[in-house]
Amino acid sequence: MRRANRIDANHVRIVETFRKAGAYVRTISQGEGLPDLLVGYRNPVSGVCYCWLVEVKDGSKPPSARTLTEAEQKFFDEWPGGNAKVITSEGEALSLIISAV
Repeated sequence: MRRANRIDANHVRIVETFRKAGAYVRTISQGEGLPDLLVGYRNPVSGVCYCWLVEVKDGSKPPSARTLTEAEQKFFDEWPGGNAKVITSEGEALSLIISAV
């Protein structure tokens, strides 16, 4: 039996930050190393679309508590699509969107 995935304390705030910046966000966490979020953003000027897989970690925790699990690290190491990011704060979420503008 699979247990329910826990979400980090800042998960909701990070999702809200992405959405306020105009991004489309879906929580996709399924365990087994899959990142927490699918984030899509269309640059309003150029029309270029961006897509990221985002693993949320709680930036208020010590660095040792923010490390990727073995399964998450394996996913990041093997993911051929690029654009897989670890985000620990609302500021980092906003910076990711700004980098696409």
